[in-house]
Amino acid sequence: MSTAILARLALLEARRSGLVWVAAAAMLIAIALGAFLAQVAITESRLLQAAVVASLLRLSAVFLIASQVIASVRREIDDRRLELALALPLPRSTQYLGRLAGFALCGIVLAGFFALPLLAWASPATVAAWALSLALELVLVSAAALFFAMSLASPVSALFACAGLYLLGRAMTAMQAIAGGPLADGSLVHRLARQAIDALALLLPALDRVTRTEWLLYGMPDLRTYTSALGALCIYAALLAVAGVFDFQRRAS
Repeated sequence: MSTAILARLALLEARRSGLVWVAAAAMLIAIALGAFLAQVAITESRLLQAAVVASLLRLSAVFLIASQVIASVRREIDDRRLELALALPLPRSTQYLGRLAGFALCGIVLAGFFALPLLAWASPATVAAWALSLALELVLVSAAALFFAMSLASPVSALFACAGLYLLGRAMTAMQAIAGGPLADGSLVHRLARQAIDALALLLPALDRVTRTEWLLYGMPDLRTYTSALGALCIYAALLAVAGVFDFQRRAS
């Protein structure tokens, strides 16, 4: 019950902070930009419009949910509301997971909202699969943003750390391909750099395998690939939640 109350408070704060209107503005901008590029494109204007709108909506969702989580946590800390909450007879884990549940629900709602325009270019089943992937991706971003917001003193550093984690997760496969490409030399320094990149890839979520724009354009991947990618997202988000709970308990004690 306490977790549900904290989650509801996080949702109410998101509504009062204007997240709905910012999300609506981001959707309109993405649709307008996609329509403009489709008008100036020579061929495949429909595919280009869908690709631009889907990519912009995904990036907007990630930025909005990360900003909302970090701003909400910093507001709690600056207004001393977090200190008052810690004085309540509630377990620290309940307080942390309640906030995370509320932010995760914001991400899920945002994913469903941003998926609606894509019905103009893809089938409902494909859009639903894309939206589910985006929802789990935003749950992971919420967990990462909450962890960094609670751990780091500055909201700028928390946002930078969250953005770094997301961008590295998106680009790591490309970095590995470049490091192991045919133009790579065989020097010791290069081999060590490649091993370091491979080791870093094991610690990061494989975000390049989820919420892909090509699903909307050319169809979904096979079920095994899709479920394994989403399962990895869930595992990484759970690990971030556990790490956040332990860090929150340590700092609050």
